[in-house]
Amino acid sequence: MKIRKATPEDLKALLPHAQAAATTFAVEQAAFTKAYVHLLESDASIILVAELEEEIVGYCLGHQHLTFFANGRSSWLEEIFVQEAYRKTGVGRKLMDAFEEWAKSHDYKLIALATRRAAAFYKAIGFEESAVYFRKLL
Repeated sequence: MKIRKATPEDLKALLPHAQAAATTFAVEQAAFTKAYVHLLESDASIILVAELEEEIVGYCLGHQHLTFFANGRSSWLEEIFVQEAYRKTGVGRKLMDAFEEWAKSHDYKLIALATRRAAAFYKAIGFEESAVYFRKLL
């Protein structure tokens, strides 16, 4: 298993994963492509992929931003997805470890995220519950 930064060539392989991960919106190809290109070029974002025998079996997407409360930059894990056949095999943990290394290497002060379905996973890898997440669809 190899965890690496996504490349432009990964776009077609990641689209179905993003579509499978989405619960509120239907991921549209044109919007995905536009966002993917922008995110790859952004210094404030990272897309990591989990690759097994040249097949992408998972990914995560995160960003960094300045905060007052953390006295510096914080990172936000926006999305993480692992193909069902590879769940509970360490893929998610390896993606999160790589995301954490990215955050540490840039001296970010914390990693934050929201989840509805994976609280036990995040607690098992050292995250603690901190807040309630609210949203408003526009």
